[in-house]
Amino acid sequence: MFIPHTDADRESMLAAIGKKDLNELFDVVPEKYRFPKLNLQPGLTEPEVTFLLDEISSANLSLDHTACFTGAGAYHHYIPAAIDNLISRGDFYTAYTPYQPEISQGTLQAVYEYQSLMARLTGMEAANASHYDGATACAEAGILAYHQYHGKRKKILVSAGLHPHYLLTLKTYLQDFDGIQIECPKAASLDEINPQRLEEKIDTDTALVLVQYPDFFGQIQDFSELAKAVHEKGSLLCVCINPIALGLLKTPGEMGADIVVGEGQPLGIPLSYGGPYLGIFTTRKELIRKVSGRIVGETVDNRGQRAYVLTLTAREQHIRREKATSNICSNQGLNALTAAIYLSLLGRDGLQAVAKLCYDKAHYAAKEISKIHGYRILNQRPFFHEFVVSCPQAPSDINQHLLDHGMIGGYDLSEEYPMLGNAMLIAVTEMINKEDIDDLCELLKEGEHHGRH
Repeated sequence: MFIPHTDADRESMLAAIGKKDLNELFDVVPEKYRFPKLNLQPGLTEPEVTFLLDEISSANLSLDHTACFTGAGAYHHYIPAAIDNLISRGDFYTAYTPYQPEISQGTLQAVYEYQSLMARLTGMEAANASHYDGATACAEAGILAYHQYHGKRKKILVSAGLHPHYLLTLKTYLQDFDGIQIECPKAASLDEINPQRLEEKIDTDTALVLVQYPDFFGQIQDFSELAKAVHEKGSLLCVCINPIALGLLKTPGEMGADIVVGEGQPLGIPLSYGGPYLGIFTTRKELIRKVSGRIVGETVDNRGQRAYVLTLTAREQHIRREKATSNICSNQGLNALTAAIYLSLLGRDGLQAVAKLCYDKAHYAAKEISKIHGYRILNQRPFFHEFVVSCPQAPSDINQHLLDHGMIGGYDLSEEYPMLGNAMLIAVTEMINKEDIDDLCELLKEGEHHGRH
C-alpha cells in the first residue's frame, strides 16, 4: 500500500484479497499492541542535535591523537591525502554498476587497474574485482575448491594460524554443506602452527589447504614445500595474506599458491569501526572460470581504441542459476579504487618503505617489552608487525590501564586461545613512533607493579 497508489488502486487490491479496508490487514495483531505509546523526548532543534552528537562523539578516542596497538586483521596505516580527494569525485563516488561498458569506461578501467595491481602484488596471474572482506574471500576460496572438484572432494584443511573470524565465516558458508568437513588441527603453542603438521593431514579427499601469511599471530613461514605436498595430492593451496607485508616478503605466487586471498583494508582504507573493507582474491589463470564475482578485461573496440568490459561474471544474473559460482551481487568498487590509488601513489619502493617501517618498529617494541618483568614474547619464528606477548595478568586489566591513560592496547587472546594463557597480540604500524612504544612500556611496568600490589 505505497504512497503512489490511488484510492482506486487500494480498493482494487483489497477486493482481490477479500478485505474491506486497510485496518482489516492488522486484525491478527492484538489491539493493545497496535499503537504503543512511545516514550520519546520532545523534538530537538538542529543546533541542539549537532551539540548532542558532538558531545557523544567526543567520548570516542580518535586514532589521530591516540596510539593504537590493536591489529588482528584491521590496521591503522597512513592514508595519503590524495586518496580522499580522488575517490570523492562524483564519477567514482556515485558510480555503481559497470554493466553498460559504453558509459562505464572509467569504472571498468579502475577495476582493471586494481586487478592488475593485485595480481602483481601477490605473484598470481588473475584477480577479480574484489569481495566484501578478507573473511568472505577465504570462504569463496573454499567454494572455488568445491566447484573445481565438482563436489567430489569433501575436506578443507585449515591452519590454526588462520584468523579465527575467517575460520568462522568459512564454516558458516561450507561446514556440512554437501558433506564438506572443515578440519583445523589444534595447536597447544605457536610452535605447533607449522606447514609440516598440515602436510601430514592432506589426503586424496582434500580439496583445499588454507594458510595465512603472516599468520594471525604475526609469524612468517615459507609454504613452498607445503605447496608441493598439496599438489602431489591433487589439492589446491590458498594463502591468506597481509598486503603490506608483501612489500618485503616473498610472494605466495613464488611459493606455488593456487589462490591468494586477503584483507585489503591496510591499502588506504580507514578502520571505520570495522568496515566496509575489501576482500582480495587472486588466482592462477587455469582457475579463472571458477572465480566468483566480477572480472574486468581489456579489449579493443570497433574503432581500434582500447576498451574495458566485464569479461567473466559467473553470477546467477548472467547465467543459468545452477551454473553460477556465486550469488555475490556487488563488489567493493570504491574500496578497490582506493587500494589501486594507494598502491599507485606509493609505488614499489613506497610500499617496501611502509613494510620496513612496520617491521622495524614492531621488532623494537618486542625487544623493549621483553625487558619488562613478567612479560615474554612467545614468537620464536620470524614475525612481521604483530607478535604475541605473554602477560603477568589478564590482558583485559592491562588494556583498561592503558585506556585510562589514553592508549589502545593489544588484542586479548585469552578467550579464543586459552592455551596461550594471559596472552596479547600487539600490532605496530608505521603510525606508531618510538615515543609511543616507550610510553607503552612505561605503562606496562606501572600496570605490572599495580597488579602485584
